[in-house]
Amino acid sequence: MRNSLFMKGTRPSAGDRSKPLPPFPIRQMLVLAICRICEPIAFMGIFPYIYFMIEDFHITEDKSRISFYAGMVTSAFTFAEFSTGLLWGRLSDKVGRKPVLLTGLIGTAISVLIFGFAPNLTVALIARAVGGLLNGNMGVLQTTVAELITAKEHQPRAYTIMPVVWCLGSIIGPMIGGALARPCISYPSLFPPGTIWDRYPYLLPNLFSAFVVFIGVVNGILFLEETHAEKKLRRDRGLEFGNWILSGLPIFRKCAEPRDEKSKLAEMEAQPLLDHDEQLPGYQTTENTPENSPRLRSASVPSISWDSLDLESGHRDVNLGITRIFTRPVILNIISFGILAFHTMTFDQLFPVFLSTAPPENPMPISLPFKFVDGFGLDSKTVGIILSAQGAYQLVLNMFIVPPVLKYFGPRRLFTFLVIAYFSLYLVTPYLVLLPEEYRMIGVGMVLVWKCTFASMAYPSNAIMTADSAPSHLALGTINGVAASTASLSRAFGPTVSGILYAVGLKTGYSGLAWWCSALVAVGGAIVGLQIQEPPSRIDDKIVPTNDAEAGQPESTQTTGRAAASESGT
Repeated sequence: MRNSLFMKGTRPSAGDRSKPLPPFPIRQMLVLAICRICEPIAFMGIFPYIYFMIEDFHITEDKSRISFYAGMVTSAFTFAEFSTGLLWGRLSDKVGRKPVLLTGLIGTAISVLIFGFAPNLTVALIARAVGGLLNGNMGVLQTTVAELITAKEHQPRAYTIMPVVWCLGSIIGPMIGGALARPCISYPSLFPPGTIWDRYPYLLPNLFSAFVVFIGVVNGILFLEETHAEKKLRRDRGLEFGNWILSGLPIFRKCAEPRDEKSKLAEMEAQPLLDHDEQLPGYQTTENTPENSPRLRSASVPSISWDSLDLESGHRDVNLGITRIFTRPVILNIISFGILAFHTMTFDQLFPVFLSTAPPENPMPISLPFKFVDGFGLDSKTVGIILSAQGAYQLVLNMFIVPPVLKYFGPRRLFTFLVIAYFSLYLVTPYLVLLPEEYRMIGVGMVLVWKCTFASMAYPSNAIMTADSAPSHLALGTINGVAASTASLSRAFGPTVSGILYAVGLKTGYSGLAWWCSALVAVGGAIVGLQIQEPPSRIDDKIVPTNDAEAGQPESTQTTGRAAASESGT
């Protein structure tokens, strides 16, 4: 019966007095963004100086092996994150999203502090592992965004906000990391030799990261609302205190008004069902069930999904078995996400090492198209500036270009094109070292623009398809937890394997070996991506008709409407 009322993709005609789209949750997305930006600052901040940090540990005299150890440091976080990703996802389904997000931020703060004091490779690896073990925020954040967005029209905008925030962190993190690392060398007048900054030359950028994370934790405690369908009805003293603070500031007083689910339901109870001049519809239902009651046009009732009101359905969703949660579309999206994470993370870790690698002292003979070895030999400050410029471009891209492109082409068509074309990026990149000196930086800029454009469009497309393919929104925490674990495993193996391959390539004369192997992985991603079908939107199933004419349509008319809406969305 429910399908006869809740039509997929149904939109009221312009002449009907229909309720407009629900407002975009600006305040909560801003709060989430502040929590999110802490992690890229901490994660990306090590890339400009990781090559020099490994060098200072004096592990090896063979500079070609530095990339291998740098990959180990990067992978330690993601290996640990993989081992606990599913645990945090399941835990967020049981205790709520907010506690898990805050725990992840606290874990990040502990990790960067230990990393800043690391005197050797072992402590550095432990520090990164601690951060990964305590951090399940990648999957939980995706779940939180999916639960905040109650209209499909808001999806392109919402799913590009977190990438925008990551871009901001990608600007700030490398810039701060490159500028503050080894301060006794960069700023000897401010940080004289023999001080703590000389003993721990990489402490200062990590102290900055810890301070930023602390701000994120306070922000989350005071202003982040729970989004879990059942847990958001609990009392949140931290949120109450945050609203009390805002209520004392005139400029933020409106922001302090409670907008939780309880207040929405209270509004529903207070709404009159009929205006005084409204007549009852000229038809009546024969059953006293909500599914068959006519919708009243004058009632300004928020479009709250039946999933949040049907308690029996909610309990059934919570107890979904593994086979019902992980359907074929869900599994294909997760695998595709993992492959995407593998080769994009390989690029993120390998490219700074690629730029930092000095030209060989004894050049090998070049035999094109595959046998050649060379390097850029850039310092940490220059690498940090390049990575920050990359983040600035990605920020503009995500704010102004990705949402309309995603809306125009749709997530599946866009994602299919990207996964098919991705391999060519990795085929081209190693040849940058063969460019004439005056054209090298132009080539670097073009490759970074290419990489940023593809990654900025591929990740939101995959996130939307994964959310839409979920059999129940209450299972999103588990699904995104598994997706995060899969991506973490890929991100762990990616830098490690690429570090080994890059070192082997430098020794044997094939410096493009790691890049070309990434191209093969991207081809595998294209094969998986082509099997993903257009998912039925999970949000569309929850849209409540806003006029009585739609509610009174016969079943055949509604079926036609659903089919037309489905065709228009592809």
